[in-house]
This record gives sequence, C-alpha cells and structure tokens, in this order.
Amino acid sequence: MKLYYSETLAPRKACAVAKYLGLPIEYIFVDLAKGEQNEPAYLAINPNGKVPCLVDGDKSLWEADAIICHFAQRAESDLWPRGARQADAVRWFSWNSQHFYRHGGTLYFEHLIKPRIGLGEPDASKVAEAQGWFRKHAGVLDQHLKDRTWLLGDELSVADFSVGATLPYAKSAAMPLEEFEHVRRWHDRLNALDAWRDPFPARPALSVANG
Repeated sequence: MKLYYSETLAPRKACAVAKYLGLPIEYIFVDLAKGEQNEPAYLAINPNGKVPCLVDGDKSLWEADAIICHFAQRAESDLWPRGARQADAVRWFSWNSQHFYRHGGTLYFEHLIKPRIGLGEPDASKVAEAQGWFRKHAGVLDQHLKDRTWLLGDELSVADFSVGATLPYAKSAAMPLEEFEHVRRWHDRLNALDAWRDPFPARPALSVANG
C-alpha cells in the first residue's frame, strides 16, 4: 500500500491509524507548497488534488475517513466496529466533517497555515465566528462523552481518530478546548497513544547545497 500524505490535518488521521495498526505502508510525501498535489501524475490517482490518497494494488482510495476504515478492515481490527455500531461511526464521520472538523479546521488554517504560506495574519472576524461554532459543537461532543470512554462506548474506534484530528493543534490554533472537560479527558486518552502523538513517518533531512 502506498499512502500519499502531507503533514496536515486530514493526512494525520490516516497516518495515525496506519501507525497504530502497524501496517506495511510506503509513505509518499506530497509537498503542497510546491503544488505537487496538482501535478498530472498525482491527479491521475486523486482528481481532487487533495491529500491523503491511498493506492492499494490497482485501487485508488481518497478521503481520509474512507482510508482509515479501509486500514481497519485490511487489518481485521476492531477499530472498524461491527453491526449496528457501524452506522454510529458513520454518523460521527458526517457530524465531524460538517461541524467539528470544519470549524476547528478554519482555526487551524487561520493560525497555522496562513502564516506558513505567506497569507498574513489571522482574520479576526473569521476566527471569532469559528470559535463560536467550535464551542457549540464541542458542547455537543462534551455532553456525549460525559459517561463514555470513547465515542462509541468502551472501545477505541476509527471514529475517535477522525473526530479528534484537529485537537492536537488546539492551543496553537486558539481552539477553546479548555472549556470542555470531557472532550479534554477523551483527547488525553488519545494522547496516550504513540501513534496519535507522533503519527507522521520520519522524512530524510533536506540536503543543503553548498554555496
């Protein structure tokens, strides 16, 4: 399996699950700053020009949530739930993409990506709006986690890896995570996993030309 990734939010999910499961993956770094995601060879496997993308044999699979489910199924892991709990996992995928990840991702972009690519300072109005929505949806998540260890109950699942993806950047991206006790406790459990804390594969240091 070849996993095309960058060190950003969505690929973080895929890399974390691959590492957690110990899967034999060939990692291929896509340099977004150089526009490698828009090169014809990459668009041939992912016409969206986004990361991550997985090539498994003759199958190309894009979208991080689909990739992490594929990983869990390939490994025959309980991370992919059985029976009625599958619909519950899909519910959290949908909720996350429309709400929690969406607004956390805005804060991530404003505080971390914009400065990195030279687009200036965070837009205060966009930050305030995203923080408001983050609080609303973190409140829903907090209430859900009040009497649960993981999103689907007592067992870790792909849903946890998906919904938690923005939270490692909470402090640097000004996400008001500290206001939500149960979400913080849940994320602390994720942080106990080495694959969550350090999901990305090591890359060779860039060589510096002698001048």
